[in-house]
Amino acid sequence: MIDAELVASAQATLAVCRDHGLTVTTAESCTGGLVAASLTAIAGSSEIFDRGFVTYSNNAKMEMLGVPLDLLMSVGAVSKEVAHAMATGALEHSSADLAVSVTGIAGPGGATVNKPVGLVHLAAARRNGSVIHEEQNFSGGRDEVRCAAAHMALQLLQRLADESGAASGSP
Repeated sequence: MIDAELVASAQATLAVCRDHGLTVTTAESCTGGLVAASLTAIAGSSEIFDRGFVTYSNNAKMEMLGVPLDLLMSVGAVSKEVAHAMATGALEHSSADLAVSVTGIAGPGGATVNKPVGLVHLAAARRNGSVIHEEQNFSGGRDEVRCAAAHMALQLLQRLADESGAASGSP
């Protein structure tokens, strides 16, 4: 499932993080660890990658990342707010500088009228800094949605790493 394009994106993400001296953690739901697997498929990733959280269930999101139950009940797991809480929770439960989270509906089931298959919320957070969010409606089957979400997660990490490097004045 880790195609050449995803590996290339992971290599680029690791390079940007390495250039800025940043470490990374992931918090994944619908991608089931694909972002972490893509990063760790690259030799030398242990210099950058701290850990990954696969929090597929709501209980896992609460227990491992500290996502509040009332938030999950009020807006649902597939939401901007939960993606944000997952990313900040991953930072709180790791030593990484940056975190990325992914929560969505890969399908074929699980959709509702307001949350169709392919809806994915992603967030990237910087320790003591900003959080960026992306909402996507990916098309295709389960594998296509998961791969597209993993690509987007890596792109968000690259964007945040570049912003972090610019903010700190590093090269």
